[in-house]
Formats: sequence, structure tokens, C-alpha cells
Amino acid sequence: MAAAAVAAMATAADDEARLLRLEEQAGHGGGGAWEYLCLARKLRARRPDPVLRLGLALLNNSSARSRLASEQWTLYEQVAVAAMDCHRLDVAKDCIGVLSKQFPGSARIGRLEALLFEAKGEWADAERAYALILENNPFDQIVHKRKIAIAKAQGDMSLAVEYLNKYLELFMADHDAWRELAEIYVSLQMYKQAAFCYEELILAQPTIPLYHLAYAEVLYTMGGLENLQTARKYYASTIKLTGGKNTRALFGVCLCSAAISQLTKGRNKEEESSELQSLAAEALLNDYKQRAPSKEVLITNMLKNMKLS
Repeated sequence: MAAAAVAAMATAADDEARLLRLEEQAGHGGGGAWEYLCLARKLRARRPDPVLRLGLALLNNSSARSRLASEQWTLYEQVAVAAMDCHRLDVAKDCIGVLSKQFPGSARIGRLEALLFEAKGEWADAERAYALILENNPFDQIVHKRKIAIAKAQGDMSLAVEYLNKYLELFMADHDAWRELAEIYVSLQMYKQAAFCYEELILAQPTIPLYHLAYAEVLYTMGGLENLQTARKYYASTIKLTGGKNTRALFGVCLCSAAISQLTKGRNKEEESSELQSLAAEALLNDYKQRAPSKEVLITNMLKNMKLS
């Protein structure tokens, strides 16, 4: 699996390098515009300026457009999205108009029309367009995500939470959505709900240190002896998963240990926990010695004040 991951990363790097070469070549009139556009689409690379410029050049050349045959409709769609990214709404409208005539009643074109409403800031019209699509296909994942994006764009986080919860009822394996929901809950100071989201993420992907760290920070923020003890465990698991190289988690262990010490008022300490906090403090100090020696005195004093050094 490790070898496969390395190979995949190497392939992705090669594709990205090729994309950049083609972009420079096509941008200087050296040909390869269509190859560039196809590769950008394949890699889902968001490069609106060159896509708009090169795509429009092909669409405005009748002979080049005719050679594309049915592929021209894919290009119209690609250029429409790039035009919206560049706020060339006139170009996007023209491209969508051509597609709408070619494919009347298409849900895919309906999504583009709704995106154009979004680009114009016409939120109510976009909502109506998406609602119409969902009437015909309640499981359109892209449309559900766009509704969430509209709520966030308007600053309505409560509505975004509502849409995300509905989305996760349908697509509960979407880890990015769980993380997004957790982050919104944190911004709303709804820490218990955020903790639940991170628990779901850890259950689904237990080897990702970011989820352990985020969960620990939510628990630390909530406070209370039980939450602090659990937070320390997840800071410790973050350290383990990162090979001891996560400074934030090292800080977390120290902060939790100090807070727990204050709450227990010197009652019996577990030997394992005492050893953990000593190791974390030592590792944190060594980390600063190597990477920020000018801050060593500051960290030493901080650890002394926390009674961890």
C-alpha cells in the first residue's frame, strides 16, 4: 500500500508538471491548447484564467470547434465554469445558453444555470433552481453541496448546519462534510456537537492525526476533569501518529496536565500520566532548542510555571 501511495504521488506530480508545461506552451502560441484543457479537466485543476483564454480561442474558431465534434459541449461547460470563476458572467451566460439549446431540460445544465445565479449573488433564484433539480433527483450530491455553500456565502451558519445534517443523512460516509460540520459547530461554540463529529471521523479514519488533534482541542476547550483526561489521551495519540513531531499536541499534553493538576489539587496521580507529561515537556523543550533557540528561555519558564519542568 505504501508503494502504491508513493507511485500515485509521483504520477500526480508528473501530471502537474505536464500541465504547467502545456499551459506555458499553449499560452505562447505553441499549440497543445486542447491537450491542456483535457488534462486540466482530468486533474480537476482550478486554473480559470488560462482555461477561459484558451477555451474561448477554440470556441471562437469555427474550424477548430467543428473538429472537436461532440467534445465541444464539454468545452462549453468547462469555459462557462472558468468564466464564472473569473467573473466574466457575460461569457458564462452565452456558453450556458448554447448548452441549454443543445440539451433542453438537462439537470447538468440546470446546475450551471444555478451556479450563474450564485455568481450574480441572486441567492433566492439559485435556491429555487436547486430545489427544482432535487425534486427530480433528491440524491444529487453536487446540488446538496451547493445549497450548503449558499448558506455559508450568506453567513447563515445555522442554515448551513441544517443543510449539512440533511446531507449527512444521505451521504454519511463523506468525511469532508463531517469535518466541515465540526468546524462550523466550533465557530458557533457548540462544542458537544463538534466533538460528536470528530468522534465519527476518528471511527471512520483512525490513523489521521488531524482528527485526533481537533477532537482533543474541542475536549480541552469544553473543560472539566473527564474531558481534560480524554483530551490528553488524544493529544498523546496525535504525538504517536506523527512520530512525536506535532508541537501543538506536545503543548496540548502539557496544558491538559497542568489543568488536571489544578483540578485534582495534588491528589494521587497516575504514574503513567506523570511520565507522559514529563516526556511531553522534555520533547517540547528539545523541539524549541532545535527549531527556535531564541524562544528556549520562554518555553522553559512557561513549563516551570506549569510545574512541568
